[in-house]
Amino acid sequence: MISTVAAIIVGSLVAAVLAAWWFTRSVAKKVEASLPPKGQFTDVPGGRIHWIEKGEGHPVVMIHGLAGSHANFTYAMLDKLAEKGYRAIAIDRPGCGWSERDGDEQARIPNQAAMIAAWLEAEGIENALLVGHSLGGAVSLALAVSHPDRVSGLALISALVRAPEAPSDAFAGINIANPGIRKFVAHTIATPMAIRTGEKTLSIVFGPDAAPADFRTRGGGLLGLRPRAFYAAATDMHAVEKDMDSITDRIGEIEVPVGMFYGEDDLILVAPEQIAALREKLPNAVIEAVPNHGHMPLVIIPDEVTGFVQRMAEKSFR
Repeated sequence: MISTVAAIIVGSLVAAVLAAWWFTRSVAKKVEASLPPKGQFTDVPGGRIHWIEKGEGHPVVMIHGLAGSHANFTYAMLDKLAEKGYRAIAIDRPGCGWSERDGDEQARIPNQAAMIAAWLEAEGIENALLVGHSLGGAVSLALAVSHPDRVSGLALISALVRAPEAPSDAFAGINIANPGIRKFVAHTIATPMAIRTGEKTLSIVFGPDAAPADFRTRGGGLLGLRPRAFYAAATDMHAVEKDMDSITDRIGEIEVPVGMFYGEDDLILVAPEQIAALREKLPNAVIEAVPNHGHMPLVIIPDEVTGFVQRMAEKSFR
């Protein structure tokens, strides 16, 4: 009798896992068909970079944050910067969006920076102004420290400068340290759970601002429903605790102009703490903080953020 009950329980669990796997696979296929890559691909050591560009002039390279993609910038800022006379470029960080990385080691922040530096060299892009959002800000800082010959300045947005004591509640679902468990979750329950909790997550990511209704499509949010996106985001998050302290320690070595734009009511990172961390290392850094806005000003108030990037460009392209 006991063995029969156990067999039923095991069979039910296996069926549930298979159903979740099939559902996840189906959603991923639909997402990729709806939001296919629209840019170029460049092979670099460690993987390949997907990127999209518009306009001509000095190069402005935009690097998105945790669980994001290039579409966070093509939502509004790519066009605005191109219209202002810049060669505006939005990339998918290694392993994110449509970019690829060969393994988990390439998720380490210095390695992501090295891959982007290799992409800049392969494409002949010199003296770029890096626009780094959130975790993309940390990657930009690492790139400026270790590959200064490729960078003319930094325009950071809601940037990670110092590792927080704990990750935001928005990322509780990806806080999985074990790579094996991370991969199992990515291919089974992550997608249905993300669909179920999507509204709550976006309310934190954008709060106190309201998330735009079209962010999932126009802003690339749906790309996060794929197993590879979940796994990459979880791996990226755990790279922060390994690498961020050493990056923060070296920020003072940066010699190019650096500025940072922050929404004072950010619910992902604590704005005063991140601003203070940058000022401690770079007292002359430009700081622009706006009240009543959160972590995604690049989407919510793109005109203001574009103005900030322009002001940093004027300091960087002399």
